Amino acid sequence: MAGDAVAVNLAFTAIYRWHLGENPVLQAALAALSRDSIVNAVVLFNLTMICAFLGSGLYGLSRGVSGIDHAFRVLVGVSLGTFGFLIINALQPQFGRDALPFSERVLLFGWIGGAALTFVVRMLHRRCIAWLRAHGIDTRRVLIVGAREPGQAVLARIRGLPELGYRVQGFLSDSASIGEAIAGMPVLGRIADLGRVLRATRADEVIIAISGRTSGEIFDLVALAEDESVEIKLYPDAFQMVTNNGISVGDVSGLPLISIRNVALDNPVNQLLKRGLDLVVASVVLTLCSPWMLLIALIIRLESRGPVFFVQQRVGLDGQPFPTLKFRTMRVDAPTLASWTTRRDPRVTRVGAFLRRYSIDELPQFVNVLRGEMSVVGPRPEQPKWVERFSQSIPRYMRRHKQKAGITGWAQVNGLRGDTSIEERTRYDLYYIENWSLLFDCKIIIKTVIDIVFGKNTGY
Repeated sequence: MAGDAVAVNLAFTAIYRWHLGENPVLQAALAALSRDSIVNAVVLFNLTMICAFLGSGLYGLSRGVSGIDHAFRVLVGVSLGTFGFLIINALQPQFGRDALPFSERVLLFGWIGGAALTFVVRMLHRRCIAWLRAHGIDTRRVLIVGAREPGQAVLARIRGLPELGYRVQGFLSDSASIGEAIAGMPVLGRIADLGRVLRATRADEVIIAISGRTSGEIFDLVALAEDESVEIKLYPDAFQMVTNNGISVGDVSGLPLISIRNVALDNPVNQLLKRGLDLVVASVVLTLCSPWMLLIALIIRLESRGPVFFVQQRVGLDGQPFPTLKFRTMRVDAPTLASWTTRRDPRVTRVGAFLRRYSIDELPQFVNVLRGEMSVVGPRPEQPKWVERFSQSIPRYMRRHKQKAGITGWAQVNGLRGDTSIEERTRYDLYYIENWSLLFDCKIIIKTVIDIVFGKNTGY
């Protein structure tokens, strides 16, 4: 971003100053502007360019993207930014501000110079990153599924491109012996062992390069990889058997690979939007409810001995555990008696029953949201032991951990709370993750508030 900002500002400023010297009309128009108007124009220009570059995907380019593709993205980004600023600048008088004067020549040469200089700066940045990756910095661990010709072709291509930063951990194969070295890389297990090997090697990416399998077998294999929250790519031999619309064809420095569609929240812009919503909602709720939370804490202490808060390890984003905060609603010895809450649970205190009925016990989790461990909306977090069990029996269960755990969620507003079907909850959670939007989050938050007010959002 810093390089892009320097490039476009330098290009447009240089062209503007050069043209200013030979255009008296432009000089007079610029001299009539106040300093504040010029600063305002520069700020708007940079904000417009940042938005255009983000919208063009320039900060989400995959490793190994070709120089031509990169240049095209840069041209699109600078074009959108230039056109966007042209419109915004023309609208300034409508808001009581002076528009920045410029000519068609400034616009044309600034656009060309901005695109060219931005591409040059990005190529220099790309070379620096390539050097760092070749020397072990910013690398990604890769597993190759399939040790025959397709898998070996992928390995050979990766070895020939150290600047990609891929570090192949080994193969998974049903045709070679475990422990056998193929092209200098070990066979780490059978294809069915994908989940275990991914966890053992802490791989970031899996490339499926097998042939002669049915589409059902390929889909099952993709589902295993999805459960481990890794990036998945298919080599064309496997691609020929996959026909859904969740894939996109691309190449990694000439190696054709097909990427399984990423969820919406893999986009950094969407992550930023969701985090902003989380911070706003959590700050407002904690500010407004803090006096009531103090009162609740006092009542809990008066009713029974023990801590005010119940802290328990739950599993969140990428399967990582974190401590969730809740008001204590059960006896102190409750965890030793049972681990799954049921209707009319005898461990729940009188105050606890009221708090759970209206989900008030979950108010401290907004602190988890501020800490970045949770989101306001997302799949509800489970204890590690239940995650371990469910991941083995429910297909794609671990994919729900592609998103931060939430205080409320799509499953919860549809009545799937407490002792309800985990399979059904998982389906709702996956639907939310794969169809996320900021509007969807707002809809769930509003529905949760309405359900609480009218007594529909009840727990036990």
